[in-house]
Amino acid sequence: MAFIYLILAIVAEVVATSALKSSAGFTRLAPSLVVVVGYGLAFYLLSLVLRTLPVGVAYAIWAGLGIVLVTLVGVVAYGERPDMPAVAGILLIVAGVVVLQMFSRISVH
Repeated sequence: MAFIYLILAIVAEVVATSALKSSAGFTRLAPSLVVVVGYGLAFYLLSLVLRTLPVGVAYAIWAGLGIVLVTLVGVVAYGERPDMPAVAGILLIVAGVVVLQMFSRISVH
């Protein structure tokens, strides 16, 4: 169940982060509400995850997938184009999460 909560937390965080740009510095009500509700839900779900998963593992997965998904939202929704150093950095982050999950003793297998 922890991984389901973690996936939902990541989705809520990605939605909230993506709405930040549309909120125009919290001057637009609807996107601002999406940000506040999204982050609130994300952190609540993350708190449930931390009942069973180590904080380092949960946060590494959260951050790694969040970065990848927010980058994809930027490409699709805002026409942003990551350059090769950005792609390489994102791939290194993903590789780090995979190594942590697959080989670290701290990870829950």
